[in-house]
Amino acid sequence: MSAYVMLGYFVEQRERARRALEAERERSERLLLNVLPGPIAERLKVGTGVIADHYDTVSVLFADLVGFTERSLILAADELVALLDEIFSAFDQLADAEGVEKIKTIGDAYMVAGGLPEPRPDHLEAVARLALAMRDEIAAIAERTGRDWLAVRIGIDTGPVVAGVIGRRKFIYDLWGDTVNTASRMESHGLPGEIQVTDRVAAALGSEFAVRPRGLSELKGKGPTTTFLLDGAD
Repeated sequence: MSAYVMLGYFVEQRERARRALEAERERSERLLLNVLPGPIAERLKVGTGVIADHYDTVSVLFADLVGFTERSLILAADELVALLDEIFSAFDQLADAEGVEKIKTIGDAYMVAGGLPEPRPDHLEAVARLALAMRDEIAAIAERTGRDWLAVRIGIDTGPVVAGVIGRRKFIYDLWGDTVNTASRMESHGLPGEIQVTDRVAAALGSEFAVRPRGLSELKGKGPTTTFLLDGAD
């Protein structure tokens, strides 16, 4: 083999290795962005140490599929997973359209936050619109699939949180604080097909949203709490 042929061979092998490395890098990028918000992924890649941020005000939403645990006992495994995938994929698209951040799914529950990792002044309005769209989407899926038992229960609160990344082998971007706990209580103590919100959410939402008082709700760990129901938007 001549020197010229050998040089060509090594150049070709180096180019193949470069393309393979680039493909692996792109794959790793996609995987990272599937579990972390873009700005957080960038900070993690440059090694900024512990990622933990305090936010003065964000909006947190929890949504839960009513009665889904009981239905999971009678639905076939593939049917159960396909239905959850259809619902959560639709929720993902709605969250992306509003520019809010999906935090995680927990079983048949779905958690979203607005106003982070990049602050925005209209995060509450975006989360409220998302909640209404999610409720409409569930109603549409129930009608389309003939599952008239399908309903969603949604809760929202707004206020300060701490957000950060935990884990080493499997990263998770999560939130902590009373706002998170209260939003979860709004959902778990809510009503099927309704969007329950705190008094501070009701006070902060503009006149384009229709909100009505529900009254006092006995919340675990909080006692009697004034709550409201979000009905719609102009």
